[in-house]
Amino acid sequence: MTSERQQAAVPVHEVTNPFEEIQKHIDSICRRMNVDEGINARLRHCKRELIVHFPVKMDDGTLKIFTGYRVEHNTSRGPAKGGIRYHPDVDLDETRALAAWMTLKCAVVGLPYGGAKGAVACNPKVMSQNELERLTRRYATEISVFISPEGDIPAPDVGTNPQIMAWIMDTYSMNKGYSVLGVVTGKPIEIGGSKGRFEATGRGCMISARLAGKHLGISLEGATVAVQGFGNVGATAAKLLAKEGSQIIAVSDSKGGIYNPKGLDVNSVLRYKKETSSVVGFKDSETITHAELLALECDILVPAALEGDISAANAASIKARMIVEGANGPTTPDADKTLCDNGRFVVPDILANAGGVIVSYFEWVQGLQSFFWSEAEVNSRLQDIMDNAFHEVLEVSQREKVNMRDAAYMLAIDRLARAITIRGTFP
Repeated sequence: MTSERQQAAVPVHEVTNPFEEIQKHIDSICRRMNVDEGINARLRHCKRELIVHFPVKMDDGTLKIFTGYRVEHNTSRGPAKGGIRYHPDVDLDETRALAAWMTLKCAVVGLPYGGAKGAVACNPKVMSQNELERLTRRYATEISVFISPEGDIPAPDVGTNPQIMAWIMDTYSMNKGYSVLGVVTGKPIEIGGSKGRFEATGRGCMISARLAGKHLGISLEGATVAVQGFGNVGATAAKLLAKEGSQIIAVSDSKGGIYNPKGLDVNSVLRYKKETSSVVGFKDSETITHAELLALECDILVPAALEGDISAANAASIKARMIVEGANGPTTPDADKTLCDNGRFVVPDILANAGGVIVSYFEWVQGLQSFFWSEAEVNSRLQDIMDNAFHEVLEVSQREKVNMRDAAYMLAIDRLARAITIRGTFP
């Protein structure tokens, strides 16, 4: 390890309250845009919140109580939409923040959705498949007062997957007495899922990188890339960027990272992780920490892990020319200012990782119609929406002389404010 990289080895995760931070950001953008105070108040509060404590029988016969959440932030533009997260550290404020980000994300890419999020405080990595099924079905039953194809549509997030969505759909359908395809998205293809959905968030990151690269004069062909978080989003982004000719020099997961300045074979790393449950130890690579990965010399950095990993403690060490946020809220406000001051071009989360909710929208539409599209059609429509949204945000950024994150918030809040004004206040 070089002395320069030793200096970069500072803690990466900064403990903040993500919901308070997003409220501050909404407030600052509303003040800049002279948004009505009543609309500002609507956007800084969640519409409704559900906390559930429910029992699950574990494989050893014991009964364990889990805590779950479902939060709907705003539904002015349409039904609430948002994933379900299984993670041991999740809490109500994190779920609130994720729901608010979903509201903004759907607005910035022009989807007729509001934002929601769900979560269960658990560690799915140490639970059996049977335990996960029992937990999921009980949680689905507890939040069934919120979810529906017309009102609140869940999807996968950290710690959940298509199988878990299938259990939720089946549980909801059994209580209804008939199959309800549109109650969740991110389902397996066999029960109404959409082609292209599993790869959609990572594909959106690749599209964002390509669009940002064109703006900055960086070709994906030969560009060096570091990916923090080698789950579904990060691994898919890495695979698709490699297909575009980029050189993936480093990746990491929850156990650590690997680095090879000459490039990693992404498909081989994927196979190795499937066999060993981690990328650490992959042949022809050097083991590095998360902090070291973030500080690598590269053209593109894709933070695709959890919130707050790019913080005031490490932002100054980031050398990537562009940061494409695959995770929700990976950059704290203080870090964002540092990145901007240092000339780093950031494609913010509510734009960069919107591919997942865009194709979730496609899946929902297909399910409601019982008419399904080809993968080529899904990817083409995704490309069109991402392209339009990127250029709309870039136009606001250049016109208002703000960074891409503030521009995305301005575009989203303008659309939300218009919808709230047009609909009025009931009664």
